[in-house]
Amino acid sequence: MYSDEKIRASLGKVEAAREQNIRLNPPRMTAEEKDALLKAYHPDYREEKFAALDFGPNAGDKVPTELKDLLQGKSRILGETLPLENPDYDADVLVIGGGGAGASAAIEASNAGAKVVLVTKLRLGDANTMMAEGGIQAADKPNDSPAQHFLDAYGGGHFAAQKDLLYKLVTEAPEAIRWLSELGVEFDKAPDGTMITTHGGGTSRKRMHAAKDYSGAEIMRTLRDEVLNRDITVVDFTAALELLKDESGSCAGAVLVNMETKERLIARAKTVILATGGAGRLHYQGFPTSNHYGATADGLVLGYRAGARLLYPDTLQYHPTGAAFPAQIYGALVTEKVRSLGAMLINADGEAFMNPLETRDVSAASIIRECTRPGKGVELPNGKRAVWLDTPMIEEKLGKGAIEARIPAMMRMFAKHGIDIRREPILVYPTLHYQNGGLHISPDGETDLPNLFAAGEVVGGIHGRNRLMGNSLLDIIVFGRSAGRNAAERARAVTVGKLTLGHLEAFEAAREGASAKTGVLFSPQLLPNYARK
Repeated sequence: MYSDEKIRASLGKVEAAREQNIRLNPPRMTAEEKDALLKAYHPDYREEKFAALDFGPNAGDKVPTELKDLLQGKSRILGETLPLENPDYDADVLVIGGGGAGASAAIEASNAGAKVVLVTKLRLGDANTMMAEGGIQAADKPNDSPAQHFLDAYGGGHFAAQKDLLYKLVTEAPEAIRWLSELGVEFDKAPDGTMITTHGGGTSRKRMHAAKDYSGAEIMRTLRDEVLNRDITVVDFTAALELLKDESGSCAGAVLVNMETKERLIARAKTVILATGGAGRLHYQGFPTSNHYGATADGLVLGYRAGARLLYPDTLQYHPTGAAFPAQIYGALVTEKVRSLGAMLINADGEAFMNPLETRDVSAASIIRECTRPGKGVELPNGKRAVWLDTPMIEEKLGKGAIEARIPAMMRMFAKHGIDIRREPILVYPTLHYQNGGLHISPDGETDLPNLFAAGEVVGGIHGRNRLMGNSLLDIIVFGRSAGRNAAERARAVTVGKLTLGHLEAFEAAREGASAKTGVLFSPQLLPNYARK
């Protein structure tokens, strides 16, 4: 498949050095080396790509310039007269978002006896959860502990995680695995029934539970079936345009739009759970993305406009191994599990330039560094550069058949383009993958706006400034379930007052008063800006 002359020349160097590289164990970087590398090469450190918010709960805080435009944009419904007194949906718990966090929340809220309505702008299950591959972390083996899991994640997140959230994440992880298993998730198991676990970047123990290399799809399949088998109202192809408040200032529902007919709908609710996912489809700094089509930061906009505070909105995760060739799959996720099984990152000269299990931010910055050094990045036909991920190493280390048994989806994805990853390495470059920052929540999942809860990638603080592999599939379960239970419990004591959108007028006045330079942009964006009109 690799017909380009420059690629083939580099490939020859990789193959010649493979036997030597297999025996290498490149040292981990020191803390000082990591800090220097990140400041020099990681996209989060490019000051010119960030700007301070002019007003709102996070006035003065830096965010990506693309996100600032949306957070300070005009409401899509400003000035419209809407029948707030005649809601189309009336719920105890309104869940906005149909991925893993939203589904988990809906299931647990239903278990608690709440009347649940779940709305999602695409279809139930169309989410980043579906696209997650490598696995889900949980310290449930005899040589591991939640305390060790905490230390790995806290250090990997640059000691910036909200500690009470991280504590909840790691201590409830084993129960999350049990819950998923009992619902029907088919995790990889040894012949004796023991769950197979592997390392991930930044982990000191093998605690990654997986279903081959389509773990997210298997989890989402199970959660989706569970939602559909319950008395939960699911409204597909319906997005939230704004949150509603009542006269007490608490969150009390949302204004929705049918994505096909553009009809406005009103949902009244005693509590609301935002589970709208990430922001990869904003393509910050022009990066490709591994994210689902609907990942446009809607929840951040909705929450911010209603008064909810953001935490670490300036930090994103660039997965180090996005597919760089061929062009048809540029940016597609190449799971970290490929490296945990033994593949190493190799530059154009056949050199292994980093330990394969460094954290994601360090790995991404290392690849970007190699691609900027003369002769170290592999030149692609489109003018971009990449490095090799030497997948044939896996079967050299684990034996023939390991790739098909452990990462069959990866094998199929590249085989469609004539690349046999059992015999040929693949070309990779960082891809925009995860929104580390998001809405600030308390351990029970509530935001700074009363009766508004949040779960999943829309939340900030759980992972600090960098997330370890496998902790996102974990947090959608732990915090999704928690938000569902707590929102249902809160709903029992709530009486919704008169619905209002007065906060939109206040936000618009603040925007004009701050002379914000985003007056022509309407938000939330809902779909990528290259969507068909």
